[in-house]
Amino acid sequence: MKTLSLFNTLSRRKEIFHSIVPGEVGLYTCGPTVYNYAHIGNLRTYLFEDFLKRTLEYNGYRVKHVMNITDVGHLTGDMDMGEDKIETGSVREGKSAWEIASFYTTAFQNDLKLLNIHEPDIWCKATDNIPEQIAMIKTLAKKGYIYQTTDGVYFDTGLLSDYNKLSHLPLEALREGARVEKNLQKKNPTDFALWKFSPAGQKRQMEWSSPWGVGFPGWHIECSAMSLRYLSGQLDIHCGGIDHINVHHTNEIAQSEAATGKKFFNIWMHGAFLNIAGGKKMAKSADNFLTLDRALVDNDIDPLSFRFAALQTHYRKPMEYSPASMKQAQSGYNSLLTNIANLVGEEGGIIDRDYQNKFLAAINDDLNMPQALAVAMSVLKSRLKPADRLATVLDFNRVLGLKLSVAIDFIKQELSLTDLPLSVQELISKRQDARAARDWSTADKLRQEIEEAGYHMEDSHEDYTIRKAD
Repeated sequence: MKTLSLFNTLSRRKEIFHSIVPGEVGLYTCGPTVYNYAHIGNLRTYLFEDFLKRTLEYNGYRVKHVMNITDVGHLTGDMDMGEDKIETGSVREGKSAWEIASFYTTAFQNDLKLLNIHEPDIWCKATDNIPEQIAMIKTLAKKGYIYQTTDGVYFDTGLLSDYNKLSHLPLEALREGARVEKNLQKKNPTDFALWKFSPAGQKRQMEWSSPWGVGFPGWHIECSAMSLRYLSGQLDIHCGGIDHINVHHTNEIAQSEAATGKKFFNIWMHGAFLNIAGGKKMAKSADNFLTLDRALVDNDIDPLSFRFAALQTHYRKPMEYSPASMKQAQSGYNSLLTNIANLVGEEGGIIDRDYQNKFLAAINDDLNMPQALAVAMSVLKSRLKPADRLATVLDFNRVLGLKLSVAIDFIKQELSLTDLPLSVQELISKRQDARAARDWSTADKLRQEIEEAGYHMEDSHEDYTIRKAD
């Protein structure tokens, strides 16, 4: 394996990566709170994590990837105030909390497919791991880290001398942020809820019995309990967006290390925001978020163009979004596909080791995807044999994830008129005449006959392509 360096938020420097178990990596990525659609700012983080996972695999590691689904406990205020986001979604849409969580989980998984993001090996829902969360709170209780208020059970951050070791912010700065939402019963402004009680006289849709009373888990405890359950002994890398550093991930570390007495994950990696015009962060709370459909699909932009755009900005730098930038990315992605199309028929080449070493050096330098993409483009412009160019870029695509092999397969399936049976050629000729005469009914009938013969047609403005049906 080559040397892989990753920026660790915990140490604030690049570190040479060494997995706990040789040849294997435990990777935990914070998943969505499924009360609404993911926006493209969220999805930018999942793209960075996909580049990381693919880079690890390219380096020969076997990756065990765990991602949580937050379907309870994430309140509208990160300081444990406000309404549960799932319950709020339930009221908004007139569906049960369980239906809301299921619908938006499926929507999120569909977004991952559109962006060619590999799914985790383990999906774990907060509601499926309530016993593990209660058990962890019990452990913290035995060690004296919890106290109870009228609204829940809290973790006492005042017992920790290094509570701010991930954020690197003075405790006063964290306390100042916590004062935005006040709970006068908390011992310290930075204390956070481990278990919240159901409101008196009300029955929540999602609630469970516990030693402290009927209620539901706090947001932070789920990730600690589930990562320790599914990645025990392989706490290598934990990822998320930079907005998780000061609160969510800081609290995960605090409660996990208090419970186990051991270090909680060796490497912490965080992706920067995606900004819209004027440099403003995209966020659901700001009501300026764009879903994948609204930003791309509805504007006839291939979602993989967004992936192509994400490759051009380092994950630790803000990425700028505008309709113009997406059109530019679409043009760049289409140009790449055209270059690949020109190499179809040149299979059987060998991977060029010099270019591969340059590519590996780029991705192993804290996921320098802009440089890695530049190396791929230079291969296509090189004097290598066409077959070697194709083999080399397809090898790089294991990390880039731009579905180049799928494009090649599609191009191979396109057929010229002379490749077709005479009967199909005649149907096509009649259909072209019908289209020219704007006889759409006849054209549709002839298209159906062509498809029944085992061929699939796609029309453009003045022409068509045809291929064998799948």
